[in-house]
Amino acid sequence: MESGQKKTSELRKTTRAIHAGLEHSIYGEVSVPIFQSSTFAFPSAEDGAARFSGKQAGYVYSRLDNPTVRALEESVANLEGGFAGVAAASGMAAVSSVYLSFLSRGDHVVATSCLYGSSRTVLESELSRYGVEATFVDSSELSNIEEAMRAETKMLFVETPMNPSLRLTDLAGAAAIAKKHGALLAVDNTFSSPYLQRPIELGAHIVIHSLTKFINGHADVIGGMVVTADKEHYERVKKVAILFGTTMDPHQAWLILRGMRTLGLRIERAQENAMKLAQFLQSHPEVTWVSYPGLPDHPQHELAKRQMEGFGAMISFGVKGGLEGGIKLMNSVRLITLAVSLGGVESLVEHPASMTHAAIAPAKRLEAGISDDLVRFSVGCEDFEDLKNDLDRALRAK
Repeated sequence: MESGQKKTSELRKTTRAIHAGLEHSIYGEVSVPIFQSSTFAFPSAEDGAARFSGKQAGYVYSRLDNPTVRALEESVANLEGGFAGVAAASGMAAVSSVYLSFLSRGDHVVATSCLYGSSRTVLESELSRYGVEATFVDSSELSNIEEAMRAETKMLFVETPMNPSLRLTDLAGAAAIAKKHGALLAVDNTFSSPYLQRPIELGAHIVIHSLTKFINGHADVIGGMVVTADKEHYERVKKVAILFGTTMDPHQAWLILRGMRTLGLRIERAQENAMKLAQFLQSHPEVTWVSYPGLPDHPQHELAKRQMEGFGAMISFGVKGGLEGGIKLMNSVRLITLAVSLGGVESLVEHPASMTHAAIAPAKRLEAGISDDLVRFSVGCEDFEDLKNDLDRALRAK
């Protein structure tokens, strides 16, 4: 870094999203290079041995570490206020790396019931085969978390805002409960991104992202990230990621870095649209309910104002006619895209009960607040009037 250049950690979040990870310029390049190399040459046999032993810094093999990937890890960790990041091939690779790093036979997890479908399914159907138990609770009520904790509880895993109900978990309160019971607090921060919420500042040990979503923002690459609050947890996740091969490719990392540079601009525009659309949906005769943390009647609106720096770009709402009404809406939109995923510049709509959360038993979906009429709407950066007109026309379609 050139003499006199301000450290990115001292800058504001929008500036950091643009500049973090560029401190290691080789030739003064403005864009981080793609180091598309599987392996790296050693100056000597002694240097190679020193790198393998960890006694000397340097790159060995891209599954272990790569300069482009490291730039992305540093960028996201910088925004999250964490110790360091571990990039993963997908959001689920990041989630699985955390499970594999800290859970063993006989351990117990308390998790948000309204959790991303695959994150819940891995706990219920896969890790249970290896002796890991999980209890799913409505973590929007801290008393539910406290009641579920056991002596063998090793992890509290929450997602806030929840996918797709958009309920919130009080992160400072959850961190206090985890600390009391000697458990790790892991937070899936995908719906907010570090631009709007930084769980480590509120006591979380681990933060997880599907980088595919808001951080990348262009629906063109898959990726995940684990950010830890301290060195010990980082080293454990890094080791597991390397051994299990969940690490990221350098071209993936470069694409996500490129998307991340506009994170602030995209989120500001998208959440401005989301607030207006939530208000519009509240007054629409074909809509039965709306869940958006920015609405004053959201049950956790005050909590959102305390722990978030904006209300985000995700809306959930119910349509008259239940499941059939939702299907009609999704088949009637023209501008808004019918697709899963979220957080891109384009607006997306999907039906969780039949798509993203279909693997969860119907009764458990209802317990988690995922009703058949629930429509999940990821608001993008299009013109508000165009989005409003498309929604209105689709809702009124017969």
